[in-house]
Amino acid sequence: MSGPKPDPETEKPTSLGIYDRPKSPAVTEIEIVALVLSLIWLVVSVVFLVLPGQGQNGGFVVAFLAVFMPVAMIWVAATAMRASRVMREESARLQTAIDAIRQAYVAQQQRASSTYEPAVTKKLDEIAAATRKTEDALATFSTKRTARSATTAQSSAPGDQTSLELGTPAEEITPPLSTEVFIRALNFPETQDDTEGFNALRVALKDRKTAQLVQASQDVLTLLSQEGIYMDDLRPDKARPEIWRQFAQGTRGRAVAALGGVRDRSSLALTAARMKQDPIFRDAAHHFLRRFDKMMAEFEPTASDAELSELGETRTARAFMLLGRVAGTFD
Repeated sequence: MSGPKPDPETEKPTSLGIYDRPKSPAVTEIEIVALVLSLIWLVVSVVFLVLPGQGQNGGFVVAFLAVFMPVAMIWVAATAMRASRVMREESARLQTAIDAIRQAYVAQQQRASSTYEPAVTKKLDEIAAATRKTEDALATFSTKRTARSATTAQSSAPGDQTSLELGTPAEEITPPLSTEVFIRALNFPETQDDTEGFNALRVALKDRKTAQLVQASQDVLTLLSQEGIYMDDLRPDKARPEIWRQFAQGTRGRAVAALGGVRDRSSLALTAARMKQDPIFRDAAHHFLRRFDKMMAEFEPTASDAELSELGETRTARAFMLLGRVAGTFD
C-alpha cells in the first residue's frame, strides 16, 4: 500500500547547496534608499532653486546641473554599493566551493591509500618471503659445499692439502645477472599472474646491488601510489640513447634535460608538494636517485642503444624521470 503523495504546491525543490547560484532580488534596499534620496533632492531643488530663480536670473543650465548632478552621484554610489555586495557574496561562495573541493580531494586520497597500500604491502611481503626461501637454499648449499671440502681436505695427506676460502658470499657462487632479466626486474611484474616478471624479480634480488636499487624503487613507487601517482599513467617523452649515455658519464643540467620527459602537471605538482612537506618521502627519493645514478654508471658501458631505450621504458626509469625533474637534476 502506497503512502500519501506529496502536495506539489507545498513540496520544495532539493537545494544544490554550495553549487546553487544565489537569487538576488531585482530591487534591493540600496536602490530603494537611492530612489527616496533622489525624490527628496528633486523636491527640495524645485522648491528652492528652480521656482524662485527661473524668472529672475534665467539660469536654467545652472539650475539643471544643481538639481541633477547630486541625483547622478547618488545613483553612482548606489550602483557601486550593489556591485560590492555582489562581489562579497560571490567571494563567499567561491571560498565555500574551494573548501568542499579540498575536503573531497583529501577524502579521495585517504580512500586510495587505504585501498592500494594493503595490496602493495601484501605483494611486497610475498616477494620478501620468496627471497628469504631462496637465500636459505643458497645458505644450505654453501654450507654443504664447505663441509664436503673440509672433509676432503682432512682425509688427504698433509703435503697435498690446499688452502680453502671459507665464508664464500652467495653472490660469488651465483651466475651473473643477464641484461634481459635486469631490465625486466626494474619494470616489476605487470599483474599478479605475471610469472615471468616475478621470476625475473626473484632472480634480481639475489644480486646485492640490483636488490638495493629494486628496494629503493619499490619504496618510492609505494609512496607515490599514496598520492594517486602510478607509473603506468605517465607517458614521458622518450630520450635518445646518447642522452642516457651522457647522463651515465656524469653530465647534468640542461644537456640531459630530455630525460625529464614527464609532462603531467598534476603528478609533478603533487610530487613537489610531498617532497617539501614529507621528510621521509624526500629521503627515500634522494636515496633512490643516488642508486639509479650509480646503476647507470655501471650499466651504460656494456649496454647497447636498444637496451638503454628498453631500460628507459621501465617503471623504475619513469620514477627517476619524475623525481629527477622535481629534484632539479635536469635544471
